[in-house]
Amino acid sequence: MTVRLRQLQAFRAVCQLGAMTRAAKQLGISQPAVSRLLASFSDTVGFQLFERKGGQLIPTQESRFLLKEVGRLLDGLDHISELTHNLTHRKAGHLRIACLPGFATSHMPGVLSRFLENRPDVTVTLEPDRPERILEWIIGEQYDCGITDGFSDHPAVEAESIPMRTVCIMADGNPLAANEVIRPEDLESEPIIHTRRDSAFFKVLSQAFNARNVEMNSWIETRQFTAACALVSEGTGVSVVSEMDARGYQDRRLIIRRFEPAVPHVLSLVRPIHSAPSMLTLEFMEFFAGSLRPFRQ
Repeated sequence: MTVRLRQLQAFRAVCQLGAMTRAAKQLGISQPAVSRLLASFSDTVGFQLFERKGGQLIPTQESRFLLKEVGRLLDGLDHISELTHNLTHRKAGHLRIACLPGFATSHMPGVLSRFLENRPDVTVTLEPDRPERILEWIIGEQYDCGITDGFSDHPAVEAESIPMRTVCIMADGNPLAANEVIRPEDLESEPIIHTRRDSAFFKVLSQAFNARNVEMNSWIETRQFTAACALVSEGTGVSVVSEMDARGYQDRRLIIRRFEPAVPHVLSLVRPIHSAPSMLTLEFMEFFAGSLRPFRQ
């Protein structure tokens, strides 16, 4: 038995509206076309579909049973049509993102909120962890994309590197706030909060101090810029951090000054290279990269 979609649509329309003329108008076809569809559908199923009473077409008992299943089928097809439309226009789907812990509580919430604003059927898994674990996940194709730092080339990973501006931060009241620009020699006697010694950024920052023959007065070592910002805002030491993270703490009596020489912090947007990314993933990565533009080196 071969049943055509248009037959089912005509059958349901007439059941609901009780007349071929109204069904034809709803379906956007002629009344004779509706009549032919019902006749062919009746021949296919092997029983009478309607009885005429008082100028109305009344579904037979068999049609009433059939209508429930036809309704479920057509509703399911409507849902599939809507879903494919949303997937095509990146308004539905699931996005798996791995990111640095600091991003999960600073920049990422605002970016995700804006990205999801017109995508009510998109769901997200956001997993913060250290760079080494993020790289493992991306190589294993466990996540669609990742935001990390200190990335070096890997044959299973496609990456876009983005150099970010850094600044010197201090608490309100620090005498250094009188300077428009802070240099390594200005920090010689200041207790410094910095990233882990094995991080790529610490190595670059150390080189800037060494080039000026200044010994860094290391005090507190932390993995995340956000932790350094929180410590400095409490009046504890000074730090050189990503300007993007520093701006998030401006309302906590944090003073921000340009740091010279320029020491960029390199972020990497990564994704698996051996699996084709969804359009949703590509659009999110582009959206996220755009959100970093005001803070690029």
